[in-house]
Amino acid sequence: MAAACDLRFDCGRTCLDLVATAGGAPAERLTGPEQLAAWLVGAGLVPRGVPLDAVDVRWVVRFRALRDLLRRVVHDELRDRAADADLDRLNSAAAAGPPPAPRAVRDADGTLARTLCAPPDCAGLLAAVARDAVGLLTDPAARGQLRQCAGEHCSLVYLDTSRGRRRRWCSSEVCGNRERVARHRRRTTVRGAPGPAGAPAPAAAAAATGPARIPAPEPAAPAPVTSGKNFRPAAE
Repeated sequence: MAAACDLRFDCGRTCLDLVATAGGAPAERLTGPEQLAAWLVGAGLVPRGVPLDAVDVRWVVRFRALRDLLRRVVHDELRDRAADADLDRLNSAAAAGPPPAPRAVRDADGTLARTLCAPPDCAGLLAAVARDAVGLLTDPAARGQLRQCAGEHCSLVYLDTSRGRRRRWCSSEVCGNRERVARHRRRTTVRGAPGPAGAPAPAAAAAATGPARIPAPEPAAPAPVTSGKNFRPAAE
């Protein structure tokens, strides 16, 4: 399966995590059946250990199509409203098949684990993601938490559940870290920029010439004598 670091599960909803499989770097994360199977497990749609032998290129094509639809609908709803035709497609996907039913089984150590009653099929898993999107868009509280990442080159949407609703990035480790690095570079560039006509920056010039020296004042001329025995009036 694909490495976990290649996939994103930090947007707050399954449908938004599917949208996050296209965006950022690399631009395409669902590159084949192996990556899709890893995403299905990482998103919690399929319990770990359930065979996914049926996942093939056709599944990848269908999940990418749903992803593109979700991307349009979510972004259009953030800006204004989604097209009626796209909403019809979303509703059709949600009704295309029953999501796989979960089942509780006892592990060898006695703990309960989740599995599925039957092997998962593509239509049922697509329906689970589409139903999650319908639930998100029709829930005023959840919908009010939708935010678009403030990253300069990122268009991912996430749920802001932080205290004070101050989260700015789809991921602090991804876009947040990129912004911090870019801000540091901008500050460094400004401090090291040359002055007019190629002169060094003030800080650099001061370091090169040392502290400014204030010249000593000229000695004052002696005051004229205006009284006493040596006083003589100036000649006419």
